[in-house]
Amino acid sequence: MTRPWQPWLVLLLGLTVAGCGLIDDAEEERPDEAALLDDFDPIDDTNLSEFMMSGAEPDEAVSYFRRATEERPGRIDLERGLATSLIRNRQYSEGVSAWRRVVGMSGATHEDRVGYADAQIRTDDWEGAAETLAALPDSFESFRRHRLSALIADADEDWARADRHYEAAVELSDSPAGVLNNWGYSKLVRGDAEDAERLLREALQDDPGMFAAKNNLVMALGAQENYSLPIVDMTQEERARLTHTLALTALRQNDLNTARRLLQEAIDTHPRHFGEAVRALRVLEEA
Repeated sequence: MTRPWQPWLVLLLGLTVAGCGLIDDAEEERPDEAALLDDFDPIDDTNLSEFMMSGAEPDEAVSYFRRATEERPGRIDLERGLATSLIRNRQYSEGVSAWRRVVGMSGATHEDRVGYADAQIRTDDWEGAAETLAALPDSFESFRRHRLSALIADADEDWARADRHYEAAVELSDSPAGVLNNWGYSKLVRGDAEDAERLLREALQDDPGMFAAKNNLVMALGAQENYSLPIVDMTQEERARLTHTLALTALRQNDLNTARRLLQEAIDTHPRHFGEAVRALRVLEEA
């Protein structure tokens, strides 16, 4: 049965957090870039570029590749490194321009065009990303292509196409937790909480520490009016945050008593002051 919404619930429900992707950057001792730019052979150049793309801080990598592309114009590997680093540094608009340059150069690959589509999605150019991917030959298969195609299908609410691409992406990945989390959240948005729960549990089997999957799993359970935390590894602070998410899910379903209980539990569990839960409980009590 659909429950009537109360106007004051909108304020509280705006606090609900959806899952998101995370990027881990390795912490390593870094060489003197200026010295490394002088007098090295092409093999060293390639190794340094690979290190800067994967091991350096994003802003350092951007600085390195900006200088490298100015000193060695026309090198697609350096332009590709700049485009990749701009996206890692969340400079999405500049990243789109950089990827556009890459795909227009001689030697651009199908994977470069997938990188361009990824950048387009990050700037909300979903139509452009769809066109970029559609231009690729059907014979070209990659994890990234299917993952991005699934996100585009989700945006279009073409659920059957989204499921095909999510399934293909999982099959092509050795570490499918991220795409399983996205797929589970997609199922949750569609109202299929049971299938969402299954996919999110699979994500946590692959990566037990993924908080986004834990958070989405709690929302899937709450959507089924199951207000108990799942048995997964969690810190004390994560337990408080997940309980808070469960409380907001109960609010969405107009189960006010459960929401009050869970908010108080979240406040009591958090190792420090839990401002969000305190504010939500205050609004609920006043209402």
